[in-house]
Amino acid sequence: MKLGLTFASGIAADGESALQICRTAESAGFESIWCGEHVIMPDSIDSKYPYTADGKIPAEPDTKIPDPLIWLAFAAAAAPTLRLGTCILIVPQRNPLVLAKELATLDQLSGGKVELGLGVGWMKEEFDALGIPWERRGARNDEYIAAMRALWSGPHAEFHGEFVDFDPVTSSPRPVNGSIPVIVGGDSEAAIQRAAKIADGYFPGEGDPERLGKLMGRLRSATEDAQRDPDSIEINAMFGLQLADPVAGIEQMAELGVGRAMIPSFLFAGPGGLDRLSELGEKLRPLTGD
Repeated sequence: MKLGLTFASGIAADGESALQICRTAESAGFESIWCGEHVIMPDSIDSKYPYTADGKIPAEPDTKIPDPLIWLAFAAAAAPTLRLGTCILIVPQRNPLVLAKELATLDQLSGGKVELGLGVGWMKEEFDALGIPWERRGARNDEYIAAMRALWSGPHAEFHGEFVDFDPVTSSPRPVNGSIPVIVGGDSEAAIQRAAKIADGYFPGEGDPERLGKLMGRLRSATEDAQRDPDSIEINAMFGLQLADPVAGIEQMAELGVGRAMIPSFLFAGPGGLDRLSELGEKLRPLTGD
């Protein structure tokens, strides 16, 4: 079982805090570190956040949400053994040619350690502020991924789609291993279908074992319908309730077929947080293969 520390930039936005949390996670046996994103936080949000009962995002207007790729570049130098992931990057909000270059550059600098966790977005107000169409953002996302994979595949790439259209071009550097793993986030049927068709990994927001197992079953069926091997999609699952008995929680996740436990960094905010992070890593080290 691999351990990922999620949303790390949310509690470590300044340089010194970022250094400390990255190095602590690395020494505690974590395999990867992950950042989320929102470019802006609108003063008024009517869109429903999908992961709370009241539909409200658990953040204040001035909550620090650093750009994930810049933060991860800093992390790559601070803790060079950690893999670097986004959970999630809102791909339809970005120019795919620029994003392909940014991700490939970070991948080269880190020695091939980047993973692209993505979502299509839930906050219409953010899309409106950025001047990006809200409608058909799922189709836009999927085409952007296809275009980036074309750019990563080699020189003289071309792509002709509805949202992206370019004649032969070369984007260099390219990813160390030829491409960058794509992890689809979300619990919706659309997210499951997207993961089944285009993803290397899946990251639902659900951490309850029973509901998680049902989501994984739906993904397996959808992947088989897409004529892909379900075992080719790594499951990254949120680890929260399991902290009451983390060893049993990890064992339960492993039995479900989870490949990486995603542990929210906000559990380690405040005084003594880094010590708690180290203690958790030590408890779980015998189960992580570290």
